[in-house]
Amino acid sequence: MEILIRNGFVYDPLNGVNGEKMDIAVKDGKIVDKVNERKARKIDASGMIVMPGGVDIHSHIAGSKVNAGRLLRPEDHFKDFEPKTPITRSGVGYSIPSTFTTGYRYARMGYTTVMDPAMPPLEAKHTHEEFNDTPIIDKASYPLLGDWWFVLEYLREGKIEECARHVAWMLNATKGYAIKLVNPGGLEAWGFGHNVKSLDDQVPHFCITPREIIRGLSKVNKLLNLPHTIHVHTNNLGKPGNYITALETMKCVEDLATENKPVIHITHCQFSAFKGDDWRTFESGAEEIANYVNAHSHLTMDMGQVIFTDTTTMTADGPFQFNLYELSGNKWVNHDVETETSSGIVPFHYKRKSYVHAVQWSIALELALLIKDQWKIFMTTDHPNGGPFIAYPKIIAWLMSKKAREKTLKKINPRAKARSLLPSIDRELGFYEIAIMTRAGQAKALGLKNKGHLGVGADADIAIYNFNPETTDPSKKYRTLRKAFKRAAYTIKDGKIAVKNGEVVKHVEGATMWLDVQTSEPVEITEEMKRRFKEYWTVEYENYPVTEHYLEVSRPIIVKADV
Repeated sequence: MEILIRNGFVYDPLNGVNGEKMDIAVKDGKIVDKVNERKARKIDASGMIVMPGGVDIHSHIAGSKVNAGRLLRPEDHFKDFEPKTPITRSGVGYSIPSTFTTGYRYARMGYTTVMDPAMPPLEAKHTHEEFNDTPIIDKASYPLLGDWWFVLEYLREGKIEECARHVAWMLNATKGYAIKLVNPGGLEAWGFGHNVKSLDDQVPHFCITPREIIRGLSKVNKLLNLPHTIHVHTNNLGKPGNYITALETMKCVEDLATENKPVIHITHCQFSAFKGDDWRTFESGAEEIANYVNAHSHLTMDMGQVIFTDTTTMTADGPFQFNLYELSGNKWVNHDVETETSSGIVPFHYKRKSYVHAVQWSIALELALLIKDQWKIFMTTDHPNGGPFIAYPKIIAWLMSKKAREKTLKKINPRAKARSLLPSIDRELGFYEIAIMTRAGQAKALGLKNKGHLGVGADADIAIYNFNPETTDPSKKYRTLRKAFKRAAYTIKDGKIAVKNGEVVKHVEGATMWLDVQTSEPVEITEEMKRRFKEYWTVEYENYPVTEHYLEVSRPIIVKADV
């Protein structure tokens, strides 16, 4: 199919296009210079915004943890459902939607690429089976490697190159995309009923510290030339005073940066930007975090915006989830995945009148508005931890409209409002900056060269929104803005029109992306390693890797490593 999108206001930050009226041509699933105007299907985008398809760097959408959340919360199924249509399948779920529902809801908002950030390697096959069931969007996952026994042993012994070759094997075996660290060292400590409290605590039985894990895997990441940096959920997440730990985590890899390239991504930073000695003295540490980020270029981060709603928290950070269970008194699931990682799931409700919850809501927006360079901070809710991803249009309105923020501020806890920095922040982001935070910046940080832009050769993943930036002020018409971003006028995936006027009109298969990491020396899987697999795991070594037949639509990305 050839498509010609005409006269739209185009926002394409990776190519420096800021609201220019342009035509976009599509052929064979790619952006091209021109098409046969007589034969091409024409879309009149006059008075509309045209952007690359949305990219989500961090959203828990698939795998064993997500499925366990669905089992834990049958009440979540009835809060929202997808009716069957001649095109779509039925589905359920509000904060933990089913697979088909996830693809439909992202596509309706103009999103075409979503990254799941926490895959236990042992359960990678489950993750990929759910990816196969998730339509329209391209997706990938980050295997949890920060507390993997072999990694800890290699790093303890200073064997960085050996560790890099082993990580390369792990990425190939799990069909993963990036190195994920969660509460480095804390997950292994949790296996013994403990946690780590600082970057220099010893991990039980391994004689290694979180600082050494973070620095070691950052070096591994550079040796392997991976497209994304290490993706880090910091220690002490969710605890008052943890902004100090977050800053120390950023500082500990400063010297590893070269040519101003990021070497670390701090995920859902809102949960790591808490000041105070306890919950009574709890307050925002966003200003301190933002000041550091504004002065340094070796990191990126995402927001982890809290939404005032009922949701489901889920993370590989088992000790954090146990603390949340004790704080909330809600039901709780804990899961330790053999020698690899841990996880926990707790239902949660963020309330406007709660002082702590209201401060959390404010922190993420403060970070996004105080950080001057939007290429360093991206829009997420850490779905579903801060709230479901369907709230993205609401967040866009808060970022673009001080009036929208003020409306919410009037409804929150008065003490939280008095301490919030938001009333003093006049900044309102424009569509160019929103395009960076929701697609261009995220694609760049992920190293997805064919995503997040509308240049010739890019994947024809395009979102068109029915909002005229020339005649309508988004800061004043934020309800209209929310409506536009909630239901895209068109979502085009791989050159096919998947969504029109907010409704799915075509089932399009999204691809699973993964890294084919090729090392100069072959990775040696020794008999000793095979023996340990037999001793430590319930799955034999030969059955551990994910073979390509598990991936219905596979898109491998070849990476040449320096080891």
